[in-house]
Amino acid sequence: MFTGIVEELGEVVAVENRGDSSVFRLRGPVVTEGAKHGDSIAVNGVCLTVVDTADGEFTADVMAESLKRSSLGALAPGSRVNLERPMALGGRLGGHIVQGHVDGTGTVVARTPGEHWEIVRIALPAGLRRYVVDKGSITVDGVSLTVVEAGEDFFTVSLIPTTLQLTTLGIKQPGDPVNLEVDVLAKYVERLLADGAVPGTGERVA
Repeated sequence: MFTGIVEELGEVVAVENRGDSSVFRLRGPVVTEGAKHGDSIAVNGVCLTVVDTADGEFTADVMAESLKRSSLGALAPGSRVNLERPMALGGRLGGHIVQGHVDGTGTVVARTPGEHWEIVRIALPAGLRRYVVDKGSITVDGVSLTVVEAGEDFFTVSLIPTTLQLTTLGIKQPGDPVNLEVDVLAKYVERLLADGAVPGTGERVA
């Protein structure tokens, strides 16, 4: 489980394509410190399993489902990526509950600079619109953000200087894809209501 608070701006070192999967080698001295085979690291919001580590780098297998649902397939050597280790038990939940399971991709539409921040408008896939609400939480390329405005086919977020400087969202330009993960709590509530269950009782609505 992650919180959407990026620890490090890493870099793709190499990509080995294997038909319906790929092997990524990424540089991230902070997140690889103490990391071992089988650990999880979120890369642009996608939870990947560490295969091995060496000299501040780690490798991870990326399966077809991850390549299809996320923007990882567009990465190449030299691409910058947001990196985060899972939250330690008892740690602070600085952002919101993030699974590292990308729901789909959006596209940066526009950037509007302010005096000390930027408003970024992102196109939203139709299937995710119902989960995005004003002042709700959303994960964009692994970054926990608060929705400023939720439209029919877009949403906007406000990026503070720290986010602009320390994550890929500071360099994303109109037309660039971004990974989106909506609030998992909203999806569970939707499923409960669709099944006719009354939350907290286990009873079904007649």
